[in-house]
Amino acid sequence: MKFGLMYANAGPFAYPEMLTHLAQTAERVGVESMWTVEHVAIPVGYQSTYPYDPSGKIPAPDQMPMPDPLIALSYAAAVTKTLRLATGILILPQRHPIYVAKEIATLDVLSHGRVILGIGIGWLQEEFDALGIPFAERAARTAESVRALRSLWKDEAEPFAGKFYRWEKLEVHPKPVQKPGVPIVVGGHTELAARRAARYGDGFFPGVADDQKLKWLLGIMKEECGKIGRDPSTIEITSGRAVPNADSIKQLEDLGVSRFMVPPPAFDPDGITQGLEKLGTLIR
Repeated sequence: MKFGLMYANAGPFAYPEMLTHLAQTAERVGVESMWTVEHVAIPVGYQSTYPYDPSGKIPAPDQMPMPDPLIALSYAAAVTKTLRLATGILILPQRHPIYVAKEIATLDVLSHGRVILGIGIGWLQEEFDALGIPFAERAARTAESVRALRSLWKDEAEPFAGKFYRWEKLEVHPKPVQKPGVPIVVGGHTELAARRAARYGDGFFPGVADDQKLKWLLGIMKEECGKIGRDPSTIEITSGRAVPNADSIKQLEDLGVSRFMVPPPAFDPDGITQGLEKLGTLIR
């Protein structure tokens, strides 16, 4: 089982000293990857329902620092050597795919091929409204953007034509170190997210803690794979619990999960060190 550290750019980890300590300690104890979250802005008084907390709101102050995920990962790349650098998740339909292709490829080159691109369609309509991007189009834009990214990462330039984006042959360099491109992990907790993972994900990050719901989502993913003739074992599954132990790790392994996600164990240097060293005793 691999271990991933989520929320790696939120709150105190927005700042260089704490981000450095978190990344370097995680690497030292054997954590495989760190995952950054994204909101470019939090609209004051938003009415959209946050799907990952019973309150329907992000469980943090609206003013909590949340740096750009790719810039934070670039900093982490410079202070580590083996830790994988992942977005968990990047709200893909809010960004133009040509820029994403360039940024992710650049980070992959600078980190010697350590990047994982976790993507989602987003849930915060007011954020989309502020950006002038139609909320109702976000799933379709995401699917098209994934096609665009993989096209732009090819060695040979080719034209691209879709509903939202189109261009003639473009030279976009550098290309990612990883071939045929940076792995794309689809995040989401719904039936449609599971089907999207089957259709175009290299991985699936359901973002649920309940075993029954996880089984249901993985079943849908496998069903969709059957419809399109894809082997579901080619899709890497990421999930997790807040506090891992031998039993919870075994439960996820039995479900086909290969990466166990955990939040930072503390928000101070000593607590981070102690918590991650304890996690290190479970890593094998």
